[in-house]
Amino acid sequence: MENGCVLKMNEPKGWWKMKILLTAINAKYIHSNLAVYSLRANLGEYKSYVTLKEYTINHLREEVISNIYKESPDVLVLSCYIWNIEFIRGILENIRQVLPQIDIWLGGPEVSYLSWEFLEANPVVKGIMRGEGEFTFKELVAYYVDKSLDLKDICGLIYRSEHMEIVTTRDRELCNLDDLAFAYEDLQDFEHRIIYYESSRGCPYSCAYCLSSVDKSVRFRSLCLVEQELEFFLEHQVPQVKFVDRTFNCSHKHTMGILKFIKEHDNGITNFHFEVSADIFNEDELAFLRSLRPGLVQLEIGVQSVNPDTINAIQRRTNFDTLKKNVLYLKERGNIHQHLDLIAGLPNEDYKSFSHSFNAVYELRPEQLQMGFLKVLKGAYLYEKKEEFGIVYSKTPPYEVLYTRWLSYGEVIRLKQVEEMVEVYYNSDQFTRTMEFLLTFFSNAFAMYESLGDYYENHGLFAVNHSRMARYEILLAYFQEKFCEKVSPEESGRRLECFKECLVYDLYLRENLKNRPIWAPSQEEEKESIRLFYRREAAEPRYLLGGKYEKAEEKQLYRMTHLEVFSYDVQGDFKRKRTALLFDYEKRSPLTHEAAVHSLNNVLKDVFETGARI
Repeated sequence: MENGCVLKMNEPKGWWKMKILLTAINAKYIHSNLAVYSLRANLGEYKSYVTLKEYTINHLREEVISNIYKESPDVLVLSCYIWNIEFIRGILENIRQVLPQIDIWLGGPEVSYLSWEFLEANPVVKGIMRGEGEFTFKELVAYYVDKSLDLKDICGLIYRSEHMEIVTTRDRELCNLDDLAFAYEDLQDFEHRIIYYESSRGCPYSCAYCLSSVDKSVRFRSLCLVEQELEFFLEHQVPQVKFVDRTFNCSHKHTMGILKFIKEHDNGITNFHFEVSADIFNEDELAFLRSLRPGLVQLEIGVQSVNPDTINAIQRRTNFDTLKKNVLYLKERGNIHQHLDLIAGLPNEDYKSFSHSFNAVYELRPEQLQMGFLKVLKGAYLYEKKEEFGIVYSKTPPYEVLYTRWLSYGEVIRLKQVEEMVEVYYNSDQFTRTMEFLLTFFSNAFAMYESLGDYYENHGLFAVNHSRMARYEILLAYFQEKFCEKVSPEESGRRLECFKECLVYDLYLRENLKNRPIWAPSQEEEKESIRLFYRREAAEPRYLLGGKYEKAEEKQLYRMTHLEVFSYDVQGDFKRKRTALLFDYEKRSPLTHEAAVHSLNNVLKDVFETGARI
């Protein structure tokens, strides 16, 4: 060993170059790890000594270990989060066995708190970088490459000395974000993956469940730098840039500067995702958001709860009435995808209270309603107050709530069932009108998803990988059992016919099916009329005008659209009303990818008034 490095056998002394392997293990392939890219970008003259590798938790551990071994690093650095820490624990011992001389360092939020305990429990780990890591990592690399620093002089470390004593160095001061290099040199490795970007660090709020509350200040990257970096993404036509800023809209000047830039430089492709507090938008910001191209921006909005006692207990400041007004105002324009979050398991929130929060958010009809469960994170306020609030949580990551003083474990299980039903039948965007019709049979939305969850549980349908079509068939069977068996044959037939038409509407809203489902109402009587309609439109367009439809052949029109005749008003009040709808697959919503739908009731009127077919 020389300068802390292992000399390779049968090679002349001095041939080697220090190799440090910086490693991220992501939850999914589509994700990337902004932290490790920022660490590498800020290495300056030491960049050539560091190799970056990314894996996912779906890789086999043996495959990751084998890959690390083949890289033959002198130092291994791993980025640790709640979603990968168990995976990392599982590879540490084996890495030490196959590379006995290697130094292993960790960093990230999962090891930045209670670091001493983690080191004691994992003796193969040399040390941990705590807190912000860019300059800590650069100095650590300098230590290994040229010994220009001693470990004890590097801020933000906790490590084992040569005598196996655990040493903690001074905390590192928070950096000026303008001093950081841009994380992305090129985008070769990011095809089909999400690009993460930060224009600020910290959060002005002190939410008790969140690690961002530890740092009370907010630091911003200068707009001139942000604009240069966003221009890089726009020039490369990146599909989505996801800002990791904890509260993107906490500064009016910063917010409007970025929004104006992305509007003025819109390439028609790139989408920008922001996490915001919707209740603090002012009139100018709301008006500007409504002016943006549909699909240019999507907003993630943390509601968490509408229970005032819960909001106070978690030290959160939210005005739900203002949030509601702003969300509906943006929804009215229909140009921004809104994703609203709730958290189950918070203090003072029992099952009934959570259902109330759910219904209040559901009434806003966001594009996504995310039901999350409290995670008790080391370093967060709720971690310190867990006994006081009676919060019991899993001792293994992601440290999710099991029960609280207000919510039993059995109720948590039921909420998990509701969560899955919401994911399948609401967030999938595949059952929009069907769920609206189903809701007419319930007093509220929570009761509907709770009932669906009970049906899945009672019929052993959970933990099964259902196809998309199977989800439709399950929903149909549920509706028949629940709402058609105990009513008159006439009423049962009416309900079932309308429900099936809603399912058909939702199916064709997303896909021009080649094979019609066996349960779908027949269009045999309309078949000749529909064929004649397309023939006439190909010869002399009356209803399909402009764009790709001009001079289109009959077969092309069939491929680009679908005409369905319904017996019920599936777009409106679900009452019996003969309705012809044309699904246009060349014109889709940039928010939901739904086909545009055109009413052709005027065609039907002409036809049936004359007693002829279309």
